[in-house]
Amino acid sequence: MSTPRSVVLERLAYTVTAPVLAAAPNLFADSPVNTVVQVAGVAGVGAWVLAARPQTTGAGRKILRWSPLVFAATVDIAARHTIGWGPWCLDGILAAGWAATGLLVMPFSRHTRRSHRPALAAPAPAPQLQLQPAPAPAAPVVQLEDGADALTRQVRRLWEARGMPGKTIIVTATPHEGMPNDLTLLLRASEAGRPISGLTDEAVAAAFGVDVSDVGIEDVARQYGREGGPGWKEVHVTPDLNERRRKTPTTREWWADRVASGPVPGSEFIKKVRDGERRVTHYIAQVPDEMGEPRINQHTLASALKTKYDEGRLFITVDGNQILVSLWDTSPLAQVFPATRELLTPDKDGRWVTGYLGNGQPARNRVYTDRGAAHGLFVAPSGGGKTQLMALHVAADALFGAVVMLATEAPDEKTAALGEHTARYGVGALYMIRLLRVLVALMEIRGEMLWDDGQVHEWDPARPGCPYRMLSAYLDEFLSAARNGDYGPEIMDLAELVSVKGRKYGVGLKVAGQSVYVQDGFTQLLCENLRENCIPVVLKVAPKKITDMFRALGIPAEYIPDPLPRSFSAAEAGRIERVMRGEPEPASDSNTGGAGWIVEGKEPSVLRTLFMDFKDGIDGFFPDTVATLTDYEIRELEARDLWFDWTEPPRPGEFGPEPDDKDNDGDGDWDNTPRKSGRKKTAARRDTVTSPRQALEAIRNLSNVLPSPRLGARRHLPPGPFTLPQPHEDHRCPSPTHPPNPPPATGYTAPSCHWRPASPRLTQP
Repeated sequence: MSTPRSVVLERLAYTVTAPVLAAAPNLFADSPVNTVVQVAGVAGVGAWVLAARPQTTGAGRKILRWSPLVFAATVDIAARHTIGWGPWCLDGILAAGWAATGLLVMPFSRHTRRSHRPALAAPAPAPQLQLQPAPAPAAPVVQLEDGADALTRQVRRLWEARGMPGKTIIVTATPHEGMPNDLTLLLRASEAGRPISGLTDEAVAAAFGVDVSDVGIEDVARQYGREGGPGWKEVHVTPDLNERRRKTPTTREWWADRVASGPVPGSEFIKKVRDGERRVTHYIAQVPDEMGEPRINQHTLASALKTKYDEGRLFITVDGNQILVSLWDTSPLAQVFPATRELLTPDKDGRWVTGYLGNGQPARNRVYTDRGAAHGLFVAPSGGGKTQLMALHVAADALFGAVVMLATEAPDEKTAALGEHTARYGVGALYMIRLLRVLVALMEIRGEMLWDDGQVHEWDPARPGCPYRMLSAYLDEFLSAARNGDYGPEIMDLAELVSVKGRKYGVGLKVAGQSVYVQDGFTQLLCENLRENCIPVVLKVAPKKITDMFRALGIPAEYIPDPLPRSFSAAEAGRIERVMRGEPEPASDSNTGGAGWIVEGKEPSVLRTLFMDFKDGIDGFFPDTVATLTDYEIRELEARDLWFDWTEPPRPGEFGPEPDDKDNDGDGDWDNTPRKSGRKKTAARRDTVTSPRQALEAIRNLSNVLPSPRLGARRHLPPGPFTLPQPHEDHRCPSPTHPPNPPPATGYTAPSCHWRPASPRLTQP
């Protein structure tokens, strides 16, 4: 047997290295050879430590493999610490011993292999063909002899022919009625006591030649007289059912496939209700209690219902864990709901119908609350239906028997028609501030009026014996008046005061404007008071303002609604044909007037308000008699110099003390119009002009007192033969066909004539 080449090379290395180990420490003490040998020895010791661990196998073989390096380092260290070659030439003896030991051990050539190679001289054995014995045939699986029906025996033969997937055998095969290719299999493991582990949908689908989606595997519960558990499985093969479900699903199947798996996850369909009269379909579903509040993706749900979310046909109502999905044939917000006197008449709780919600429910507002008279807040941009909404509220208050007063910042045709059915109506910031002053005074007056029982009470419509009527004051374009340079600050202060205390004295403040933003002049206190004591209605807000608008009303972020569509009318079909013919698109119908939100709770609800046709006349919505203040209240207001024609220019001292003559450069004031305190505008009268300087001064003074174009503001008249007409005395109608107002008496009611003195105009004799 020849010696392997690796053994020869290793022995040669030991023989050559031994003299170097003996000579290097003695001839060159600082030689790099010594450092290399010692580092190799340290590595060998580290290998020993690793090999000696308990979890290491083959520790002895590994220790022998690294022993030459450790011994070489030992020899080198001993040679460096002996004098010369040592006694009896010890350095050479140690080096020779290291070489002899390495020749015998040879760790790298022998211990790096788990088995030795065969000798090179040994002839390779000639290959011989050996016949493998044929494998023993597998024991056939004994099928059940239980008198199964023909279908079960047929399916068993098919199952055996396909290799018995999952090593299972068929116990029963049950067909599905009306589905010739659908069946349910009851399987158990072919080996008793073993679980079914290799059965998959793919294996069953391949065995029957169907799609994987047509296979379902379920666990089998233990029943009386039959085992269950992991050794049993129930398999449903339903190709016919799935094909029908894809083409013509039932409502429950459609809900499970299209809705419960996406838009409303985990929901379970309950029932479907069709309201043919109202042309709406309701879907009722619920989610399990453990899932909490339903999570709804409205846009995905609209797609599943084959509509678009911005068409205004889909409305969702959540009640606990139940869900009501209402799908209208046409958007209910696109309909026009005519106002009727019956709808506007408040019931015993003071509630009346403002309009209809998107789900078809009537949206109701109220003329009073359990805290007293109700306030009002109407927000809408120009053309959003604010005047229509205000007319509905005025009619409801009048039908309730309340005294209604209306002030607007600018004249309007509809507002003027509405003013004919109110106790007082006027235009301008001056008129509005006088109305608010009367409201504040009435709170003081009513706070001292005795009821029938001789006591003073807070206003309550359910308590008998109230000596006064409820009063509703409407302020249209309130923010414009509140920004008035002369009267705005006081208008805002008085409005805040009425919003805080008016409800206790039967005084309701109804504010209408285009915004509720604090930065627009609407104070936070006024907004909170109105919001707390009324049911606000917001109409047709621009999409970018919706979040800020409802946040200002105190609506939580999760309940802020999505913007309303620009139109509720469905888009006309045939757009492709119009494009091919080069025809223009039909005009979009912006029929969103009166559509918006009513905020009765924490979540705004979409509604469309009732429609009051001013062209056909609105007299039928109001009572025949206009309610007014009592004689006592009028006398008290007159005593306070607050009950007069509010269209007059400012009266002397009405807005503060009059400036003295000395404030006018000693020449007197030719302008007899009273001025507000803190607002000085002096214009000295010059009877004669004797110098160019005096002429320029007169022109300058004249330019400062030109008549203001704003209706209801104070007017400064230039010198000349102009006079102001006096208001008609006692507010009697100048027409000879109408009798004068009756004298003040108990039970006084307003005359049938609704004439009011016109605003004073400049007249020249």
